[in-house]
Amino acid sequence: MLAAAALLRRCAASGLRAAVRRPAGPAAVLHARCYSHGSQESDEEFDARWVTYFNKPDIDAWELRKGINTLVGYDLVPEPKIIDAALRACRRLNDFASAVRILEVVKDKAGPHKEIYPYVIQELRPTLSELGISTPEELGLDKA
Repeated sequence: MLAAAALLRRCAASGLRAAVRRPAGPAAVLHARCYSHGSQESDEEFDARWVTYFNKPDIDAWELRKGINTLVGYDLVPEPKIIDAALRACRRLNDFASAVRILEVVKDKAGPHKEIYPYVIQELRPTLSELGISTPEELGLDKA
């Protein structure tokens, strides 16, 4: 147990290479991982990062799709302000199909939590009206 503690201290102090350079001896082989102890991103910082990403004035269609795909990969339903920024990016690109697809993805990400999607639509209703974007339900896509 003391050998493991010493290895961990060496790993934390000087990195994994220094811990590997010194042989532990023939009696025990210990595996250690040094993880980053960087700062954790708060929810507000996460939201601000994505809003800034979608608010870029020179965003192109590839960047929009890349951002949405990355965002969908997270284990969360994006906040309405992030979706608002993404929908505005779709409007700047004149990409109605992506705007509707974003709304479909939000509904899918909400999963069994049926109260999330209506809340998001309620929060986005002014933006949807302003941009002239119809929901998948208004287009009849939920019946397919």
